[in-house]
Amino acid sequence: MDPKITVLPANEQVDDLLAEIRARAERNERVLVTTLTKRMAEDLTEYYQQVGLRVRYLHSDVDTLDRVAIIRDLRLGKFDALIGINLLREGLDIPEVSLVAILDADKEGYLRSATSLIQTAGRAARNVNGEVIMYADHVTDSMAATIRETERRRELQAGYNREHGITPETIRSSIRELLQTIYERDYYTVEVEAPAEEAFASPAELAKRIGELEARMKEAARRLDFEQAAELRDRIKALRRRDLL
Repeated sequence: MDPKITVLPANEQVDDLLAEIRARAERNERVLVTTLTKRMAEDLTEYYQQVGLRVRYLHSDVDTLDRVAIIRDLRLGKFDALIGINLLREGLDIPEVSLVAILDADKEGYLRSATSLIQTAGRAARNVNGEVIMYADHVTDSMAATIRETERRRELQAGYNREHGITPETIRSSIRELLQTIYERDYYTVEVEAPAEEAFASPAELAKRIGELEARMKEAARRLDFEQAAELRDRIKALRRRDLL
């Protein structure tokens, strides 16, 4: 079901969220936190780490493979909360997440539009204990629209469940063990024979080929096809070494 939404005062958001993360960690659940600025995300991460919370900051500079690894570490329980900016919307489905915390939810703008808020709130929909906390000093039109839409969905879902005798449960999806993915073991090299055309390519042709392989590597990582991503990574490394000769 879609998660319940609670609105709490923004002036208490840092300390209140700290307690919420600790409570979720005790239940072996995860938390996603979205801030408005990179500085706030960094400062919040540093503060929470100093007081003993296991949190990480996922910023836009992290490349695709590292981003996948960070998300998988969150699912595996290597840390309890992931803090980001515009990173918690469509496509980040983590069943272990029972709380999505939206800081400064009343600051109108693209990241706090009704569309963004609805998508962000939906990241907690896969967990039976899913909840969203919006920290705000007042309820904006976007917040109100998000709350209305979420309640509408919850009523429809609850009615369907009653009619069909369904008891909501956390959606389960498998997590590949870290060492089963070759790309995460940097000391392991996938043996790849370069195509003949790469062996005689000019510097310009090599640069173009590297760009093509990087795009394919990112697409493979997006599909969670880590073996192919690792193979492509090693081909890219080999081509870059040749380019330096």
